[in-house]
Amino acid sequence: MTRQLLLMASLSMPVVAALAQGIQVPKNISAGSAFTIATSGSGDAVLYLIGQGQALRRDVKLDRGASFAAGDVYAAGHYMVLLVQGASTDVGELDVLPSPNPGSLGFLAKPSRLPVNVHNGISGAVYVFDPYHNVITAPMSVSLELSSSSGTPQTRTVATHLGLAWTTMDSSSKESSARLTARAGSISSTRIIAQVPGDPCSLSITAKLNGSKLQVQTAPVRDCSGNAIPDGTIVTFTETFNDAQSTVDVPLKQGIASAQMPANRGAKISAASGVVAGNEIRWEGGGQ
Repeated sequence: MTRQLLLMASLSMPVVAALAQGIQVPKNISAGSAFTIATSGSGDAVLYLIGQGQALRRDVKLDRGASFAAGDVYAAGHYMVLLVQGASTDVGELDVLPSPNPGSLGFLAKPSRLPVNVHNGISGAVYVFDPYHNVITAPMSVSLELSSSSGTPQTRTVATHLGLAWTTMDSSSKESSARLTARAGSISSTRIIAQVPGDPCSLSITAKLNGSKLQVQTAPVRDCSGNAIPDGTIVTFTETFNDAQSTVDVPLKQGIASAQMPANRGAKISAASGVVAGNEIRWEGGGQ
């Protein structure tokens, strides 16, 4: 009980900047490294290392000091050192810094899917952690590379700030799956980004008589980079005749939309998909 009261009293004491007499504590160490706290005097004592969710105890001979093996102290932060011998308590301080060696990456790439030819449309953010999951706050170089089968790889090399590095890149001009890879030291992490066709660039339609109906059809629909617009995209055909108007919504099939409409002489027929409108046809063939 007396020892517990002494420990509690020591924890409530103001921490002095100078090292306490009787112990020599390193100013700082790297997380996970082995180190020794030197002690002076004779006899037995108990040394406590307390901080960052860790509380370690060592029974020490004062003329030998206390040793800590690699991996014993792994959480970065500020620690208090207490050397207790009988009614006497000496106090010191220790800063544990993140290991400079990357152990893992926290990597966020977004969006996971975007149209082609978007300037700065892809962003990557990387947190660099040491092998003990501490954020490495010292500046270090991180490279990010965007590669796909349809374009020249893009590479950015950026320095971390408080453990974070980020950059933006353009999506390629061709539809493809891209790999965005972040590297720090020998550690890498990859995310897959789908680069899909953009909006239709233009619509071209034709019309011909098919029995009593007018068969209207688009040419293959592509975006402004020549990528085929995916099947299922809706194309709206509109026929205007006298004061009446009729519309038909048709999904693309194999890149083409086709529909049957009334064959009204003098009717105007057009097509649109999203905000893109196609050419207008005036039907002067057979019909009413």
